[in-house]
Amino acid sequence: MSPGVDIQTAIAVAKAPFLAPRQTTDPATATKVAKEFEGVFLSQFLGAMFDGISTDGPFGGGQGEQMFRSLMLDEYGKQIVAQGGIGLASTVSRELLKTQEAPQ
Repeated sequence: MSPGVDIQTAIAVAKAPFLAPRQTTDPATATKVAKEFEGVFLSQFLGAMFDGISTDGPFGGGQGEQMFRSLMLDEYGKQIVAQGGIGLASTVSRELLKTQEAPQ
């Protein structure tokens, strides 16, 4: 267990109910979730591209860049989605709605 966490807190967290995912037939909600998914996908994609780039050298950010690169890539992903993305969100949104409207 991590230092600073007492046993009562750990037990309370373990007993807390988990919220199940909710279905939606609202296109706005599905689109919002699909855009979030596309942003995460793009940040992971960009992360693979940036793995080979060194953070040292005359124009590198050193350890600070290493530490905050994932945050920068998350923001890059969000900005790419805000500018129209790569078209993944529309497909994901359509499939979410189609899957949730199908009889179970």
